[in-house]
Amino acid sequence: MADKYIYAVARIRSKELSLLSGAFLEQLTAAKSYDQCIQLLHEKGWGGDGITNPEELLAAEREKTWGLISELVEDRSVFDVFLYANDYHNLKAAIKEIRMGHQFPGIFISQGTLDVKRIRDSIQNREFQNLPEAMRGPAKEAYRALLHTQDGQLCDIIIDKAALEAIYRAGKESGNEFLKLYAELTVAAADIKTAVRASRTGKDRAFLKQALAPCDTLDIYRLAQAAIEGEDAIGLYLESTPYADAVEELRRSPSAFERWCDNLMIRRMKPQQHVPFGLGPLAAYILARENEVKSVRIVLSGKLNHLPEESIRERVREMYV
Repeated sequence: MADKYIYAVARIRSKELSLLSGAFLEQLTAAKSYDQCIQLLHEKGWGGDGITNPEELLAAEREKTWGLISELVEDRSVFDVFLYANDYHNLKAAIKEIRMGHQFPGIFISQGTLDVKRIRDSIQNREFQNLPEAMRGPAKEAYRALLHTQDGQLCDIIIDKAALEAIYRAGKESGNEFLKLYAELTVAAADIKTAVRASRTGKDRAFLKQALAPCDTLDIYRLAQAAIEGEDAIGLYLESTPYADAVEELRRSPSAFERWCDNLMIRRMKPQQHVPFGLGPLAAYILARENEVKSVRIVLSGKLNHLPEESIRERVREMYV
């Protein structure tokens, strides 16, 4: 099974040489202006065709990544675990757009396992059976919740949890340890962020039961109880989990915790640089590229909003190479 990826891994090894380094991100952060950042990125081959709009530039890089993976792998569905978040984002967007009765340009994400039109048409016509089986129930529940309560947050909770469950299930069923790890960390990080946010806004146990998704490294019942008791109780509970090192970051800010989670994933990915075959190196490359996109977005947004250099630097992620 792993042998069929030997050529793909060899191609990925050559592509890894052009990944952005920590030194380049530092250079980008130290650039004097947004335009200088764009120039540096163009010199690295980012964007192309004179693209200067940040979202267009980042979307072009994502397209390049998935275009390469499509060339290298006959069945791209092995990496659907990375795209389910986009599918469920599009589901959420379709429900809100259709319930509100007007379109929002740029609200949908092009990279997903499902065609956006299929999602929109299924919601528009209330033909939930035309969606994948795992998506039908949450789609119907979220649509009805928005219809009867006008509560956008409730709609979000239903779909966000369904997305996490889809990611977790795909990771478990992949048979690949790296994809399982990705799914586990994704769900755990989301649960911790939800618990902290719920604690700060005084949400009750019913909300937490509806919002938290099960995973192996957290006891969501203990996490929910801690959230009800307060942020200090969340920290105490996390001290007994693999996320003890995140407690200090959580106390600093939500963005500091998100950075910690992303950096943890990057560190756990790095051994894949020395694996000669299998899905792992390809999956790690996809995530490395996504990590680049996230960090470049942080820098470009900081430059556009005239944030201090140090403030941008605190948010930039560690690089894979």
